[in-house]
Amino acid sequence: MQTNLEHAPFLLLSIRAEDEAADDEYYAVLRFGGLEEKSLHRRRLTHEDLGRIDLADWSGIILGGGPYNVSDPHGEKDSTQLRVERELLELIATIVDEDFPFLGCCYGVGTLGTVVGATIDRTYSEPVGAVTVTLTPDGRGDPLFADLPEVFDAYGGHKEAVTALPAHAVGLASSPDCPVQAFRVGAIAYAMQFHPELDVDGLSTRIDVYSNHGYFAPETAEDLKSAARERDVTHPPTILQRFVQRYARPIGGVQEVVP
Repeated sequence: MQTNLEHAPFLLLSIRAEDEAADDEYYAVLRFGGLEEKSLHRRRLTHEDLGRIDLADWSGIILGGGPYNVSDPHGEKDSTQLRVERELLELIATIVDEDFPFLGCCYGVGTLGTVVGATIDRTYSEPVGAVTVTLTPDGRGDPLFADLPEVFDAYGGHKEAVTALPAHAVGLASSPDCPVQAFRVGAIAYAMQFHPELDVDGLSTRIDVYSNHGYFAPETAEDLKSAARERDVTHPPTILQRFVQRYARPIGGVQEVVP
């Protein structure tokens, strides 16, 4: 057990313009990450510029998902999306160069993948709901996934995904309709297509908020919620919790591990 020391906060970057979805994401990361509000700062990039980020100020950076896709045609991206994408790609390039703790949820696949030269397109999109995730041999040996079942359910739903990873990226997980469900670059920069911060209530909130964003026919929303409740999605939050526990950087002391 870790002593109760102060840690440098984590930074959550949000691309959700809608308050209900953005707030639900923030509180889910708090809850499943085991964080207090003082330990998780949030910047809503739809509402403010990213600004200068000094990585030394943070334990790690978490990028949430949302309606943006790096593979959207350039002419269909509004000025906010173009700004957010430009700011994030620059930041993530620095994160990769410095091998800094990063956890990208859904949109993290497109952004981290773009930075490292992955092919990102709509070949392997998946509908909203539960997916069956299978760990690769590298995934089974990765510290964020170790001791999880080799096969587990997770919630997701996305329009774009990785079609091909560069040789230096490590594939960690797949699903029947999406060959790259998670990957790692370097030692500690992660992206996953499913949502480690999402439970069935959170998924239901997002179904309501994004019913007219082209993920599904709006009239099927209640059926999607019902189908999601029939699946046992319990393991993904462990990944988020481990990320926080592993990379929380103590301030003013040395962590003591008690047997």
